[in-house]
Amino acid sequence: MIWWCKGRRLTAVVLPGLLAFTLLAAVAHGESVALPGLLTSGGNLLFLMHLTPLIVTGILAHSLAQRLPEAEDLSVRPVQRYDVALALGTVAVAVSAAGIIGALAGSPAAYEAARNTLFLTGLMLLAGAVHPQAATVAPVAWVFVAAFVGYRDFHRPWPWAVTLHPAGYVPTFLFCLAVFLCGLVALRHTCRRPTS
Repeated sequence: MIWWCKGRRLTAVVLPGLLAFTLLAAVAHGESVALPGLLTSGGNLLFLMHLTPLIVTGILAHSLAQRLPEAEDLSVRPVQRYDVALALGTVAVAVSAAGIIGALAGSPAAYEAARNTLFLTGLMLLAGAVHPQAATVAPVAWVFVAAFVGYRDFHRPWPWAVTLHPAGYVPTFLFCLAVFLCGLVALRHTCRRPTS
């Protein structure tokens, strides 16, 4: 297991990334910026907390992309279970941190960041199962497409733009949780290609 921790760069990438996520969530939970709308005449409101889950997806995508073929190619090593535990643990820490910040600061945006971390991580894992390089691109693309074309008008997001929905909307939370669980299943069944 020590080789896996070193290979996945837990102390060099994952832990500092989670710390950065927590600090940014604590500092920027109420900050927003108005972006021009491509489909509406007004602007679109983007909270900086909509971007913070990209820290989690980025560190996880980078960590899961690291391989030690000489150690991982042995069939007796449960590498996929370790990877699922890494994804689950990382997201659990990030969601808990954002939830605690939301409770202490009374910030709906922090709760949205917690929910969006579930969705965007699941999206990253599903995209990574299709093509490894898509893992990093898919969540970033989703956030920016939703930011520019996700609103019907200034405060009403389209149903598909789940990362823009209000924090307390239970169907959106359940959908995001389902996407994350599907991503974990995809990660568990993804055959990792040997590096050349």
